[in-house]
Amino acid sequence: MGSKSLLLSILLFAVLMPGRGEHLRSCQDVLKVFQLRKIGAIKGFPETPRAGTDLQVCTSKNPTCCTKNMEERYQISAKQDIQEVLQASSSALKFLISHNAAAFQETLEMLIKQAENYTSTFFCNLYRNMAVEAATSVQEFFTDVGLFVFGTDISTEEFVNRFFDTLFPVMYNHLINPGVTDISLEYSECIRMARREINPFGNIPKIVMGQMERSLLPSRTFLQALNLGIEVINTTDHLQFSKECSRALLRMQYCPHCQGLILSKPCMGYCLNVIRGCLANMAEIDLHWRGYIRSLEELSSAMYGTYDIEYVLLNFHSLINDALMQAHINGPKLSEQVTKVCGHPAREPTQSPSCSLDQNKDNQGLKVFSKDSEETLASRRKDFINSLRLYRTFYGGLADHLCINELAAADGLPCWNGEDVVKSYTHRVVGNGIKAQSGNPEVKVKGTDPVISQIIDKLKHIIQLLQGKSLPKYERWDFLQVGSGGSKDEQISGDCDDEDGCGGSGSGEVKRVLKITKWMPDKMNLSDVKQIHQTDGGSTLDTTGAGCTGMVPYMTFTLISVVTLLLSLW
Repeated sequence: MGSKSLLLSILLFAVLMPGRGEHLRSCQDVLKVFQLRKIGAIKGFPETPRAGTDLQVCTSKNPTCCTKNMEERYQISAKQDIQEVLQASSSALKFLISHNAAAFQETLEMLIKQAENYTSTFFCNLYRNMAVEAATSVQEFFTDVGLFVFGTDISTEEFVNRFFDTLFPVMYNHLINPGVTDISLEYSECIRMARREINPFGNIPKIVMGQMERSLLPSRTFLQALNLGIEVINTTDHLQFSKECSRALLRMQYCPHCQGLILSKPCMGYCLNVIRGCLANMAEIDLHWRGYIRSLEELSSAMYGTYDIEYVLLNFHSLINDALMQAHINGPKLSEQVTKVCGHPAREPTQSPSCSLDQNKDNQGLKVFSKDSEETLASRRKDFINSLRLYRTFYGGLADHLCINELAAADGLPCWNGEDVVKSYTHRVVGNGIKAQSGNPEVKVKGTDPVISQIIDKLKHIIQLLQGKSLPKYERWDFLQVGSGGSKDEQISGDCDDEDGCGGSGSGEVKRVLKITKWMPDKMNLSDVKQIHQTDGGSTLDTTGAGCTGMVPYMTFTLISVVTLLLSLW
C-alpha cells in the first residue's frame, strides 16, 4: 500500500485518535474509516453498538458496530488490501525482469540487423559482382535467425543448409565459371539441388550449424526464461485466496474495527500465522525460484566464444569468406563435378548488376540499445543477473516481509491477536510452506493450489532448458560441464576444436572480441569493427577493415587466401 497507506494512517490518527475499544458508545469513528476506505455503501450502518448475533467471523461478547453486510464488505476489502500489498512488494522485481526482457529482445534485434549489414558489406567489399544476388540469401538467413531466437519452431540446420544451397549457384556463376551472361534459372536450380552432394564449401556449413546451434539456443532459452519469470509474478500477484484465508484476513484486519479498535494492528506472531497460512502455496515456489535464478546465472556466465550470439553473428561473414575461398581454390574440381551432375552451363542474355550499397539504408535500425559505448550483451546480462540475485529468496521470505514492513504492529506496542488488544501474541508461530501449516492456529490449509502447481511445473521445465537437459540434440550445455584442472574459461577453450572455427592448431586459441556499440555506419564502413586476436603468448594484434570505397581486406587471411583473392579480382 506504500505512501497511500501512510497518508491514510496519518489522516486516521488526526481524525480518530480518541477511538478506543473500551466503553464503546458510538459507531461514528468506525463509519468515518468505512467511508474513507470506500469499503461499501453506508446504508444500514448502525449509529450505536448492537448485538452481533448475525456475524459469522467478527463475533464478540461485546456490542459491535458491524452488520452482516458490513462483514461481507470488509472481507472483500481485506482480500483487496493483501493483493495490493503483494503487487507493491513484487513491483520492483517485475519491472526488473520485464524491462530487461524488452531490452534484451531489442538489443538482439539490433544485433541481428547489424550482423546482416556486416555480411552484406562484406560481399560488397570483396565480392562486388555477386553481392546483389547474394543479398536475398543473406536477408533470408538473418530473418530465420531472428525467428529462431524469438521462439519460432524452425531448425537451425535447415536454414543454414538453405543459405549455402542458395549461395552455391551465385558463387559458381561468378567465381568458378564466370561468363559475360548469367547461367539460366534451370541450371542454377540444378546447382542448388546438387550442393550437398558436391559439398563445395567443405566443413564450413557444419561449423556454421554448430555455432548457430550453440549460440542461438542459449539466447532463445534466456529470453523464454525471462518471459516465464514475468508470468510467475503475474500469477502470484493475482492469486485467488481460499475461503479459510479470506476469513482469517477479515479477522486480522477488520474485525477490530467492529469493536471500535480502528487504529489497532495485528501482533507480529499473529500476522505471520495468518499470512504464512494464506501464502503457504506460494512459499512452495521458493525452491524452484532459487533454482530458476541460479540456472539463469550459470547459463549467462557461460555464454562466451562460440556460445555467445554476439561473437557468432558478428563473425559470420568471416566463415562465409572461408567457404568461398575454399570453393574458389577447388574451382576446377568443382566445375567438373557440376558439369557431371548438371551438364554444361546454359546461359541467358542477362547480366548481374554490381553492388551499390545505399549508405542511408537501415541506418535507423542500427542504433543498438546501450548506455555505454563499450557495453556488450555479456555485460548487460551480468548486470541483470547481479540485480536479480537479490530476489532469489523473494517467495520464501514474502510473508515475513509483508508482516514486518506493512501489516503488523511494531515490537513492544499493544496489538490485535484476533480477539482483543493484548501486549503480545501467545500462540505458536508456524513456519513457511504447506507442510508447516498443519499446526497453524489461525488458518487451515487444504492441499496444493493447482495454479501454483502449474507454475512450479513450468519453472522446473525452464530450469531443465536453462541447464540443457531437455534439448533435442544435446543432453547438457557443454559449457556447464566444468571439470577440475582448469577454470571455466579454459574449459570452454578446450572444447573448441578446428570444426568450431574458433582456433587453429599449434598456435593456441584465437579469440575475436567484437563489441556492440552505438555506432551507426553512415558509409557502411567495416573499419569500425575491431577484431582483437589474442594468442596464447599474450600478444595482441588489432586488425581493422576497409570501407565500401576500398578493397583492402579487413580480416587477417593466410597468404594463400590473399593471393587467390587478388587473382580472382584480376
